[in-house]
Amino acid sequence: MKTKLDFTEIDRFKADLDKCTKCGFCMSSCPVYQEERVESSVARGKIMLIRALLSGELTATDEMAEQLNRCTLCMTCAQNCPAGTRVPSIVTAARADKVRQRGIPFPYNFIYRWLLPRRRLFGYVLRLASWFQGIFLPKTEGTIRHLSLFLSALGRGRHIPQIAPQFLRQSVPEINRPPEGIEVKYTVGYFTGCMTDFVFPELGKKIINFLNRNGVEVIMPKGQGCCGAPVFLGAGDFATGRKMADSNIRAFKDLEYIITDCATCASAMKDYVRYLADTDERKQIYAGFASKIKDITEFLVDILKLPPSAYRVAPEYKGKTVTWHEPCHLGRYLGVKEQPRKILKSIPDINYVEMPNADRCCGMAGTFSIYFYELSKKIADKKLADIESTGADIVVTDCPGCQIQLIDSLTRSGMPQKVIHIMELFE
Repeated sequence: MKTKLDFTEIDRFKADLDKCTKCGFCMSSCPVYQEERVESSVARGKIMLIRALLSGELTATDEMAEQLNRCTLCMTCAQNCPAGTRVPSIVTAARADKVRQRGIPFPYNFIYRWLLPRRRLFGYVLRLASWFQGIFLPKTEGTIRHLSLFLSALGRGRHIPQIAPQFLRQSVPEINRPPEGIEVKYTVGYFTGCMTDFVFPELGKKIINFLNRNGVEVIMPKGQGCCGAPVFLGAGDFATGRKMADSNIRAFKDLEYIITDCATCASAMKDYVRYLADTDERKQIYAGFASKIKDITEFLVDILKLPPSAYRVAPEYKGKTVTWHEPCHLGRYLGVKEQPRKILKSIPDINYVEMPNADRCCGMAGTFSIYFYELSKKIADKKLADIESTGADIVVTDCPGCQIQLIDSLTRSGMPQKVIHIMELFE
């Protein structure tokens, strides 16, 4: 079926669209193109497609809509573009225009608009899913990005980890103060995201305890919800994303810093102002909110300025060889590259080895790995080769989504490396 798109959102990023000179530099770096070698899979091809839609040479089809989804938004194209074309912005805007015209099909409309924005209901659904998982599904370590969507990949061999028996918000108070005798240096908000709350509560507790021990009072508002990344970035539903953004901003009102342990959540919340600010008032509020957001490693290195002695390695990781996978959202979106490496290089109790192509996309990319799981696995295989070359025992990262992808990939490949969040290295 062919329909005409409303190009309201694409028009906002027309300057980026006009920058592309069709030089083809993006072809050498795009993880999707490297596997498919099809012009429509690379940034240049998507730009040409959108230009044709804007000019009326082509009309929208389901196949074209699929090509818009066939992008990890990893931003390697933008990083390697001589003209500085920010293609992920154009692709995200095109997805939003598609949603404005066509809406979102069931069951995704229910998941995005009714389930994810309702934190308590989402928790109940996960609890139910966990019950079925305990009976029917294989168990493994790790976590899962947005469980309800991953059900579509079960038949294709994805290793499904377990939902936590008790969610983080159920096991820690809203206000977490340092132990008596330790001076409070900062009071921060802790944005837990879906994964740490529902599947990695022990990681959340460890982060809270680590910050408390180093003089940081941690507020974990119960009113926070999903960052909205799968909704407004993945699906292009800006209207629902805006409601989720407003809810999160209300939850963290009046806090100086907002700490995250997920690079995707951090970059998504910083992008509220780019994609969702539809009024001058929202633009000001969203920009102020974005300025408070700090990745956990960024906060520890740039704000707290902790000495190496503060990072006490957990006994099970002492003497291990450790390598670092840099999430796309951490390095290319947030610009946080040196901080985690500075931490890892300063620890005497581990052997740190830099991974070749540490910033190579692992192929997770949220809903991308659901729609295109086989393609996602091929992209991940290149990352596995990089990991193997280091001889590492442990792979650390700073994005639970990447963590899921790497756990799944290493497990199906029979490789022995363990994947953990960087903060899990410490006591």
